Amino acid sequence: MIYGLSLSACLFAFWLLLSGYFEAFLVAAGAGSSVAVALFAHRMKVLDREGHPIHLSLRALTYWPWLGIEIIKSAWNVSRIILDPKLPISPTLVRFKPSQRTIVGLVTHANSITLTPGTITVEANEGEFLVHGLTKTGAQGCIDSEMDRRVTRFEGRA
Repeated sequence: MIYGLSLSACLFAFWLLLSGYFEAFLVAAGAGSSVAVALFAHRMKVLDREGHPIHLSLRALTYWPWLGIEIIKSAWNVSRIILDPKLPISPTLVRFKPSQRTIVGLVTHANSITLTPGTITVEANEGEFLVHGLTKTGAQGCIDSEMDRRVTRFEGRA
């Protein structure tokens, strides 16, 4: 029940943010649509702790800004490598064991690596990630990294 209410509230807030309309009929239509989508999600049995992880909401407020800054820093480094032919490109594949234990934690970590320019998660298994990096230092930077620690904290185990 709490997941349904939370999903409805999140969808309605998102709708309100994007629409910008505050007329009574349109606000009621947005609220009705949000509730309908939450009911469909409940009926499809995708409304659970994994499908709508509201327990991660507060930790996400500290993780997302940090990830945004990391994406900007990495984009700057990749841009420098592309524009300056003297800087080395040494494509490398690295295997390492992530410290996350939940599916949400593993997926968050793998996606965070992929979102960061210059690295991409090629393979993500429960006990091992295979990461491709534009440079050797970028790829090896994924091993025992700050990102790994922050995702573990985001996951709720640290």
